[in-house]
Amino acid sequence: MDLTALATQALSWLSPLCLLIAAAGCLYALIAARLAGRYGARPVPTLPAGGDRPGVTVLKPLCGLEPNLYENLETVLRQDYAGPVQVVFGVQNPADPAIGVVRRLEAAYPAARIDLVVDARQHGSNRKVSNLINMAERIAEPVVVLADSDMTVAPDYLERVVVELSRPGVTGVTCLYHGVPAFPGLLGRLSVLAIDAGFLPNVVMGVSLGLAKPCFGSTVAFTRASLDAVGGFGRFRNDLADDYAIGAALRGLGGRVAIPNFTIGHTCVDTDLAGLWRHELRWNRTIRTVDPAGYAGSVVTHAFPLALIGALLPGAGLGALGVAAAALACRILLCRSLERAFGLAPHAYWLLPIRDTLAFANFAFAFGSGAVTWKGHDYHVVADGTLIPDADLGRDAKAPSA
Repeated sequence: MDLTALATQALSWLSPLCLLIAAAGCLYALIAARLAGRYGARPVPTLPAGGDRPGVTVLKPLCGLEPNLYENLETVLRQDYAGPVQVVFGVQNPADPAIGVVRRLEAAYPAARIDLVVDARQHGSNRKVSNLINMAERIAEPVVVLADSDMTVAPDYLERVVVELSRPGVTGVTCLYHGVPAFPGLLGRLSVLAIDAGFLPNVVMGVSLGLAKPCFGSTVAFTRASLDAVGGFGRFRNDLADDYAIGAALRGLGGRVAIPNFTIGHTCVDTDLAGLWRHELRWNRTIRTVDPAGYAGSVVTHAFPLALIGALLPGAGLGALGVAAAALACRILLCRSLERAFGLAPHAYWLLPIRDTLAFANFAFAFGSGAVTWKGHDYHVVADGTLIPDADLGRDAKAPSA
């Protein structure tokens, strides 16, 4: 058999395979839509009204002047929380423009307990964790809430996180998040869809079925005693997925990491398609490193582009276009279910074919090398998830948060 015949035979199998996976993806979307509704309807635990609340230290590692940085950080200072609150900001570069933002917050909220740590010490390859190690010396309260700088939260955020942390058997809390565009336009909408129509349903599905135990940089809450018990932040100084590693360590104390049924806002700051591509590539390679089998299995979530590929291959027939149409309809249904479950704004559904095609291309590309870019620095990721800095490609850390 010549090469042409072999290629023809391979293509004859590829189209049905793509369509079969796409059909499974339709079923996946329908189940995820159902589970999202159940997740959003879960009862919200509460603490007694007027009761004492534990003191909370909020850790906010900073790097560079991100879009909406002042507004995002301000939401942490406007909490309706009855207990003491300390907010610790940290930077490593004395010339970091984020320092000016902190000074503005200090002036605007003179009654708030704000600490700023400026410390250039580097403890490992993960710069964020090195920042946290330096900041940890200022922790003054028994409950610690670590959150990325690009998060925006409602006034009841700390109350709801502390409630979850106080439940029996809970050693940590993390939060789901939705996208908030920093800039208007097409790219902002695509960035939001990447989170709301990609990340969010996959997490809800995995958690609801017990297939995933995630922990996100959006929020990681724990007690100071638990932080000491796991060996402090130094334990994670070389981890790419530091938030996942912290969650695993907290579960190792004999409890679970709770995920309440609300979302907080993640500011989407990418200003061009190349930046969005790099951002999502880092996400994908992080997930692939943490859970390679699960990452490979997530191909089923790319139903529309797979159906489109199957329809374009020789001999596919009109039925393949029907599968593609069904896949798109299921994606729209899933988006609507997520909007209702978590109170999200309606999305531009006509962008879903573009969004899903880009997502599939990035998913496939992430199977390549382990190179990632974070905060303007380039790294390679080895099999155990450790970050290895690329000294030849290192750049000054002035890029917007990724």
